[in-house]
Amino acid sequence: MKNKFRIAFFGTPDFAVASLQKIVEGGFNVVAVITAPDKPSGRGQQLSISDVKKYSLATNLDIYQPEKLKDPDFVNKYQSLEIDLAIVVAFRMMPEVIWSAPKIGTFNLHGSLLPNYRGAAPINWALINGEKETGVTTFFINSKIDEGEILFQERYRIKDEDNFGSVYNELKDIGASLVLKTIVELEKGPINTIPQSFTEVDHLAPKIEKEILEITDFSSGENLHNLLRGLWPVYKPFFIYNDKKYIIKSGHFQKSELQDANPISKTQILTDSKSYLKLICQDGFYNILEIQAEGKKPMDIRSFFNGNVI
Repeated sequence: MKNKFRIAFFGTPDFAVASLQKIVEGGFNVVAVITAPDKPSGRGQQLSISDVKKYSLATNLDIYQPEKLKDPDFVNKYQSLEIDLAIVVAFRMMPEVIWSAPKIGTFNLHGSLLPNYRGAAPINWALINGEKETGVTTFFINSKIDEGEILFQERYRIKDEDNFGSVYNELKDIGASLVLKTIVELEKGPINTIPQSFTEVDHLAPKIEKEILEITDFSSGENLHNLLRGLWPVYKPFFIYNDKKYIIKSGHFQKSELQDANPISKTQILTDSKSYLKLICQDGFYNILEIQAEGKKPMDIRSFFNGNVI
């Protein structure tokens, strides 16, 4: 038997599928799934569909793909569905006419412990800033981005070997369970939400821009390591040496007290041209284990030096 709430779900990537699947398998009444429109992709420009749409088709859920959420036809249809609760996971900004429509409200799953890391890339920036802990938050959406009242939070201890990909997968599953918990508790009755309190030391999480991908700061190997693991495996951080571009695919930091205390203003390397390649930092060396020369495939360092000189 279906649970009592009439639920609308908003989401697009696989991060959102985990939550939607939990909701469906929990027996909740999902009356509408709203996801991104199909888009042409690849060389053949064939239409690709979102991960959420793929799952929704497989489970016979009603799908809506408005180009604009403010489109009058979509707004009228959405309001006619008489939604009790809407859930948003990895979706675009929503107009008030949509998020305010459900009787109970609209809540979002965010990949950080709010109020820290409000913005588009919370997982990336938590790693880039060297955080030891992150988590997920459910909160009611209001007119300000990621500033609504908090429902529940779940913490995650960041491991030394974690990168964006591994934390993303962990929070995807933790978040799905938190979404389910939030729905269950809301069905019991009103929840005592927690207003967010903001300070000047809160970290924000803006979209990752391409400018951050070029490595030019060698003042701290630890900071460099955190930057790289905050980008892997989705982005391709690189350095320029002798006017050539090299993408770092994997590596680790080796702390060392260097003799030269002068600031390192450009890329400097240490290598035997056979088995190791290290970027020189102020506080040690960054050992590159896997590298990709521009226009070539990724290689481990030994394989790289079989046919390349740097």
